[in-house]
Amino acid sequence: MQAKIVYAGVTNPSYQQASRDLAELAELTVSAKQVERVTDRIGAERCAERDADVKAYQALPLVERKGVPAGVEPPEVAVVGSDGGRMQIWERAGKPDAAAEPLEAEAGKTGKHWREDKIGVILRMKSQESATDPCPEIPETFVDPTKILRLARELKAKTAPREEGLRDPPDSDESTAERTYEWKPPEVTQRTLVASRCCWAQFGPKLAQAAWSQGFFGAIRRAFVGDGSENNWTLWRNYFSSFEPILDFIHALSYVFAAATAGRPFTEGWSCYVRWITWMWQGQVEPIIAELAARQTELGAPTKDEAETSPKQVVARALTYLQNHKDKMRYADYRRQGLPIMSSYVESAVKQFNFRVKGTEKFWSEAGAEGILQLRADDLSEDKPMPAFWQRRQNATTGQRPYHTAA
Repeated sequence: MQAKIVYAGVTNPSYQQASRDLAELAELTVSAKQVERVTDRIGAERCAERDADVKAYQALPLVERKGVPAGVEPPEVAVVGSDGGRMQIWERAGKPDAAAEPLEAEAGKTGKHWREDKIGVILRMKSQESATDPCPEIPETFVDPTKILRLARELKAKTAPREEGLRDPPDSDESTAERTYEWKPPEVTQRTLVASRCCWAQFGPKLAQAAWSQGFFGAIRRAFVGDGSENNWTLWRNYFSSFEPILDFIHALSYVFAAATAGRPFTEGWSCYVRWITWMWQGQVEPIIAELAARQTELGAPTKDEAETSPKQVVARALTYLQNHKDKMRYADYRRQGLPIMSSYVESAVKQFNFRVKGTEKFWSEAGAEGILQLRADDLSEDKPMPAFWQRRQNATTGQRPYHTAA
């Protein structure tokens, strides 16, 4: 019964809806408050198990932390990614708020309670390596003005050239894609998720332990994919430095498009964008940087009081962004190795977490937030850790231990 209650509490957008579903589908009369209490309790137990595993992992010698656990088969391709979501934290009066400083108010949200939750993906993948780039020509979807303009219009004035950029890959006509290029992204064979409200310094060991437990450090081909956030690349340097660092192509595209069209008539700007994005697709970042530097000289350096959306500021940000991440933009080589070039895997995972935890009417305590994030990660992970947890819990409660009949 507890398993049903927890499942309903984790997969529904609210405890109230979970209570209704339990009554309608499972013929269980459980109040919303009781669903919340059971979910909180089990979430705390799962967090305790996770933290114990992380502590044991950190106690291992370095050579073992970078090795493969006994009996674990490394994947053909190991890919790790991370990103941040949003949720509201509100501790009761008298309780300290363990969260960091509030994030800037999101669009349409003026409250001071918004905090960041950290989401990590651990992907077992398979793909073919190639002697040459399997897709040297840029797909039509990235040079279609209708699609790129539609995406650009969705960006807010202040976020268009910034990190938030174009969050999702452009939609594409699959039949057209088939005709224009043969390359396919690696196939995901299993997805495991990690989530927490802890700070990034504490999140790193959690993500590293989860990757280690699946033998990721023993894979021949390894990659870490993320957007330009320094949190991602600090995590990579500290825990996944043997993985190929890959900057999400779509985030880079957003900077290139913004800079190419800044202060130019559209026809001229679009021509520049097509030239730059084609170079970027082929992994040729230096020519883009050179032309951006020339454009910056032409416009002049931004002044202290320059508007964030001014051409000078847009070009300066794009130039800095590409200079900082040019070593992570060898896209032709990544395709040749059969590695992914987009972080859509983790971004889609963030949306799945947001479905449960994010909302202007949803407020969480720190403990409740940590528990629901862990249980949501368990539910969304394809290795399905919860059945084993329930069995361990039953064994510990009853004192029973499984025995195998001798042959």
